[in-house]
Amino acid sequence: MNVITATIKGRHSVRKFKSDPVEDTLIHDVIECAVHAPTAMNIQPWLIGVIRTKEQLKKIADFTDHGKFIADAAVCFAVFGERNTKYYLEDCCAATENLILGLHAYGVGSCWVAGAKKEYAEDVRKLLNVPEKYALVSLVPAGFPQEISLASKKDTKKMVFFDRFVQE
Repeated sequence: MNVITATIKGRHSVRKFKSDPVEDTLIHDVIECAVHAPTAMNIQPWLIGVIRTKEQLKKIADFTDHGKFIADAAVCFAVFGERNTKYYLEDCCAATENLILGLHAYGVGSCWVAGAKKEYAEDVRKLLNVPEKYALVSLVPAGFPQEISLASKKDTKKMVFFDRFVQE
């Protein structure tokens, strides 16, 4: 295992945050991680919002069905993609994962909250004054974790096959 694989394997969703702020330099660096994600034909269809005011965080949290903890985050990233771009969902999901891994590398916890296909996606877009050509893909509330715990994962052997799937 190396530092990158250790970072990936150590990442887990965090929903309880300390009140400590996340520094601007860290925010800029993890956004750079996001925009270096793989993207089909190098289109880079993303637009990333950084929400830090408690008022906006609370409004976004209130829109969501499973993201009420957004209100307690130090920051929330809103990842949008250009709707008319063929692979915007895949590209923006890759950017979201890079963002999350960048945050984890700094010791900042986060949790991917769905945006695509959610009823509240348009409400969030309008609240943030994002042009209609963009669709919300994900919300990533982040902050320093109150506690550290690792979620259990399924046995890899039950989720992987080589060359051809064989029913047991």
